[in-house]
Amino acid sequence: MMPVPPDLTLTIALIAGSGIAAQWLAWRLRWPSIVLMMGAGLILGPGIAFVTGSPLLAPSEAWGGYLRPMIALAVAVILFEGGITLNFRELRDASGPVRRIVLLGFPLGWAGATLALHYVAGLAWDLAAMIGALLTTTGPTVVLPLLRQAKLPGRIASVLKWEGIVNDPIGALAAVFIFEATRQTALGQDWIGAAGALTMGAVIGAVLGFAFGYGLSQAFRRGLVPEPMKAPLVLASVMVCFATADALASETGLVAVTVFGLVVANSRLASIEEMRRFKEGIASLLVASVFVVLAADLSPSDLASLGWPQLAFVAVFMLIVRPLSVFLATVGSGLNAKETVFVGLIGPRGVVAAAAAGHLAVSLIEVGRDDAIILAPLVFVTIFVSVVGCGFSVAPLARLLGLSRSGPERLLIVGANPWSLGLADALKKAEIPLTIADTSWRRLREARLSGHDVYYGEVLSEVADWRLEPSRFGALLAVTPNDAYNALVCIDYAPELGRSRVYQVSGTDFRPDAEKPDEDPRAIAYTARGRTLIRRGRGYDSLAHDWWGGWGFRTTRLTDTYSLDDYLADVGEAPDLVLARHPNGKIALLGPGREPPSAPGTVLIRFAPPQAEPAPVEPVQPD
Repeated sequence: MMPVPPDLTLTIALIAGSGIAAQWLAWRLRWPSIVLMMGAGLILGPGIAFVTGSPLLAPSEAWGGYLRPMIALAVAVILFEGGITLNFRELRDASGPVRRIVLLGFPLGWAGATLALHYVAGLAWDLAAMIGALLTTTGPTVVLPLLRQAKLPGRIASVLKWEGIVNDPIGALAAVFIFEATRQTALGQDWIGAAGALTMGAVIGAVLGFAFGYGLSQAFRRGLVPEPMKAPLVLASVMVCFATADALASETGLVAVTVFGLVVANSRLASIEEMRRFKEGIASLLVASVFVVLAADLSPSDLASLGWPQLAFVAVFMLIVRPLSVFLATVGSGLNAKETVFVGLIGPRGVVAAAAAGHLAVSLIEVGRDDAIILAPLVFVTIFVSVVGCGFSVAPLARLLGLSRSGPERLLIVGANPWSLGLADALKKAEIPLTIADTSWRRLREARLSGHDVYYGEVLSEVADWRLEPSRFGALLAVTPNDAYNALVCIDYAPELGRSRVYQVSGTDFRPDAEKPDEDPRAIAYTARGRTLIRRGRGYDSLAHDWWGGWGFRTTRLTDTYSLDDYLADVGEAPDLVLARHPNGKIALLGPGREPPSAPGTVLIRFAPPQAEPAPVEPVQPD
């Protein structure tokens, strides 16, 4: 076997390392990840080439002719991952504004983008229609981080989220159809022949995608595939489906894998969530790699080819086309003027647009459409401007329009019972917003009478996926009497909120002589549960017992004269500390290994016996 050339090894390491590093840095800085991924590619490629004359990362030179099929497979997996997120039942149950902006907003935005690309940017009609379809997609990978950043109310967050999820595969399908028509025309076909080839390719791709999706769903439903093989089999099936479709009819693979994903998403498979999470992990790596590769492959001359007309298009598209299409689509839908303005101005372009544009542009250039060379840099500039603009303006714009939920992070408490309702009252006095969820309307009665925000229903249901928008919450507390159910809720919400933001009370102590009750081998493993709230061994039964024994929640504010050390000395050993609110409003749930903050102004909430609170305590005052 021939050794791998050192430069190719370095290229692979740079692509994977820089892409994932950019995503991690974006998470730490709360910046849009797409900006840093594109920035990493531009720095390693054209940036260093501009300074030194030679790029540090040159994917085309390292891989040569193998680069395009590798990007094509990555785009196929990304499109499948987009398709598998689209469940038509959830869209049918969604609110009126969501349906309007999906069903009307997409065609209006596509038409407006096509007109702007032709008359402002100077693109031919076919290229304008193809790129217009791609640029109409926002994409959940760029929208969801912005929703968490801006603390938006549920209705606006739902509209932006579902627009990204639904329009992603639809925009990709529309762009592929236009691309196929353009390619057939460039190959010498007349419009009738091109339409016939397009129809045939679409039929082949759709039938093949449906066949793969139906066959895979039936195999899973009948138990023909063991659980450990399901996710890898899906990944391999996507690649086989894409390659088979392309072999039968050139450039129909993208249609096939998108339909494949849609069929699987709507097949009511019990293991669909596990597959989605596996695909999200793979897609995250592929997205990072594709962005770095496509950005690094841009040469300084490609970027210099963009003139004022193309830059003017970006401004027209973001400030006129997008707001106008949203306004026309949502008239009479229930959105007020401020909400319409916000949704119209916040529309970052997504991953699919960049990945598909780079792939389709190369294919068009190969068949003689030299004017397609401008597509990749134009789409990249549009994405970069939209993401940077929306990423750094979403929070100020929400505050300006009065749409941002100011103050501390909202907590989701699962389980309405006397102890959790007492905690909710203490949180309300400390001005910490919360939502209490339960499946019993009777158990929620006291919460409703106390003025708390409530959710009646099963938090693990499909309806809760969009009504309990995860971006609304900073953390989850599962405090029902059922420890196994608490663990299930935490594991289900961990991918959305983050493993470090889901908590449950300690499990039952099965062995009285155990030094660490939660480590009993007969208890639920710590890897299959949320983080422990309060302390180990402090389960629901003991909390409920003490609650009925007269215990309650005590709230204390640290000051310059009353420090954390003073407070801990007063409350004694093993205090049942529940929560701390930082002076800046950030919430910290306390438990094993999580020390309370010590800054003056910190508010501490603990579960305490019926005795007087330490004397030097100041009452909580509104911020």
